[in-house]
Amino acid sequence: MLLEKDHDDISVKRQCLLLGIARSTAYYESVRENEDGNLLNAMDEIYTGRPFYGKRKMKAELIRRGFEIGIKKVCSLMRKLGLCCIYRKPKTTVPNPYHKKYPYLLSGVEILKNNHVWGTDITFIRLARGWAYLTAILDWYSRYVISFRLSITMEKEFCVEALTEALGTAKPEIFNSDQGSQFTSYEFTEILEQSGVKISMDGRGRCLDNIFTERLWRTIKYENIFLHSYRSVDEARTGIGAYLNFYNNKRIHSSLNYATPTLIHHQN
Repeated sequence: MLLEKDHDDISVKRQCLLLGIARSTAYYESVRENEDGNLLNAMDEIYTGRPFYGKRKMKAELIRRGFEIGIKKVCSLMRKLGLCCIYRKPKTTVPNPYHKKYPYLLSGVEILKNNHVWGTDITFIRLARGWAYLTAILDWYSRYVISFRLSITMEKEFCVEALTEALGTAKPEIFNSDQGSQFTSYEFTEILEQSGVKISMDGRGRCLDNIFTERLWRTIKYENIFLHSYRSVDEARTGIGAYLNFYNNKRIHSSLNYATPTLIHHQN
């Protein structure tokens, strides 16, 4: 669709005349886009709360919420979002077969201090139109978010930027990620190796290996993303940044004996 509904100089009616299409077409497209957007938003929310739902349960839940939808449409939209029933996670990272993979180092490891283990991941963030991708680096002991970046692409650069910023504040003993190409890239792993950090990577499809970061995504989505309809990446970056400031400095955590991540992270 070539129409610009918010054009300052040319009305929608005039644009339709110039394009040789009926004016009703413009409004039909707008309604269809809005319906698909509502479906994607609902599916995102359902999956975040129930990542064990497959296509049939997803369809049933959508129908329960008032959407008229068939199994083929559900499958199509799940593929679009990269949603797979747990234990596989949303397909936000894709392995590169030519990159070096590292073993998982955290089986049976008890984390008892700050900067022992950091973890990272990527999740998708819905915007009014389209998607953005959020990465964050989390100290597993204190649940403190050390850095984050938001990007409109899945290229490695925003992950490298987040890592560089985080290492400017401290250094972990072990850094854990999944096997996505962003985290196995030479640029990313070289920074960790040069810093003397041990690299740990989840087994493929095992989201529970990185459970602390998965819980962070769930919290951000329920307490911020689902409550706001961010229109642009800049707006989302500002809003998510403000929320993470609250998350670190004011939000108490039952797992931290009702302290804040900042309090725990800076106590030793």
